[in-house]
Amino acid sequence: QLYTGQVRTVTTIFMFVGLASSWNLIGGFAGYACFGQVGFFGLGGYATAVLMTHYAVGFWLALPLSAAFAAGFAALVGWPLLRLRGHYFAVATLGVAEGLREIVINLPELTGGGGGITIPTAGTDAPTPWLGNDGFYVLFLLLAALTAGVTGFVTRRRAGYALRAIHQDEEAAAAIGIHTTKAKIIAFAGSAALTSAIGSAYAFQQVTIFPERLFDVHLTVLMVVMVVLGGAGTVFGPVIGAVMIAYASEWLRQELPLAHAFALGALIVLAVILLPQGF
Repeated sequence: QLYTGQVRTVTTIFMFVGLASSWNLIGGFAGYACFGQVGFFGLGGYATAVLMTHYAVGFWLALPLSAAFAAGFAALVGWPLLRLRGHYFAVATLGVAEGLREIVINLPELTGGGGGITIPTAGTDAPTPWLGNDGFYVLFLLLAALTAGVTGFVTRRRAGYALRAIHQDEEAAAAIGIHTTKAKIIAFAGSAALTSAIGSAYAFQQVTIFPERLFDVHLTVLMVVMVVLGGAGTVFGPVIGAVMIAYASEWLRQELPLAHAFALGALIVLAVILLPQGF
């Protein structure tokens, strides 16, 4: 039996397990470090908020619609961006996320702009009633299981071997017949769809969302750190990394309220030095 605060903490951990596993598809398997992943998180959240607020679409329909929209957007921008490599790709994807944030801010009639948007969750105006702490606990658990399951499915299929080959040597992968562009775009779109679904659930959980929160680059940094510490390109590595970092962050915030960020950073640096290949 968990207390309300503990339920919320574990729910947050489940959210980060899903985010880390979804980033692992493009960053861990394919080796393309996407620093704009938070853009898909925010895109899913705002797409769901707009659908539920302005068009009275129920959450259970808004979530897959938001994920499909994010996947299509990722495939569209991925076509030119995935021709870049290394830090060029990382910076370009970061620019996409910042561009999405600016678009949201400059469409106040639709998104609420910088003042945020509130999803109706109670009364006759609510397309779907708020799920409550226990409901979101189960929802994020299912999303975390889904993302980890997708990763496990991919790793045992031809697509997983293709992405690993691209990570090791993209020219050699193309030379043996792998359609590298297609493989990268599918991985990028799949990663975006899963991240968007989690962003959709997060927006519904928070009720009122703001651009600064949903497009916070800090979220992408946490995803990357969790995957690297757990073990990039593995199924359980991101899960382990997400659980450890999320739990450590919550514990340090309670025990060291004035220095928790410094302490967490020191632990991460120490872990990277001692375990460069991840747990």
